[in-house]
Amino acid sequence: MDLIYSTWPWYVAGPLIALTMFLLIKMGKKFGMSSSLRTMCSIGGAGWLVDFFKFDWKKDVWNLYVVAGVILGGFIALQFLSPTAPQINQEVLVKLQELGINSTNTAFLPTELFSLESMLTVKGFSILLIGGFFVGFGARYAGGCTSGHAISGLSNLQLPSLIAVIGFFIGGLVMIHLIFPLIF
Repeated sequence: MDLIYSTWPWYVAGPLIALTMFLLIKMGKKFGMSSSLRTMCSIGGAGWLVDFFKFDWKKDVWNLYVVAGVILGGFIALQFLSPTAPQINQEVLVKLQELGINSTNTAFLPTELFSLESMLTVKGFSILLIGGFFVGFGARYAGGCTSGHAISGLSNLQLPSLIAVIGFFIGGLVMIHLIFPLIF
């Protein structure tokens, strides 16, 4: 039997996300990936150095199961459910090729950006370091990451999450249209 691979349609994925959020709200939990990093740092003893990590991490250990599920789910999807790399829109493909990214439609991540060789260059390492700093700083400054605000915060109708999500989108547009072309 030949399987046909495709993404889940919105009318399946959307209600599943809504059901998950409903269950989390009923259990009094808040979803977000950056809180998992805080839990891991606290488990590792960061509370000895920074007060932010001094909290009862045992009540948030469930978030680590979410992280493990994301990693395992990504691995299963890549290894068993995705026979080919996703196909990118032709217009986007041309723009990427103009920037020197030619490995699209052949790999899940562009090797010009995400291969070990490119990440171990001064430019690649600098991008990772600076980008990681901005993502970490932004997640802390905004009180959560994109998944926490966009999924959990908006589900709870929180105005700060709406403002944060708008900021995330504006930042993404500025990055891809103004800064990314300067870097590459």
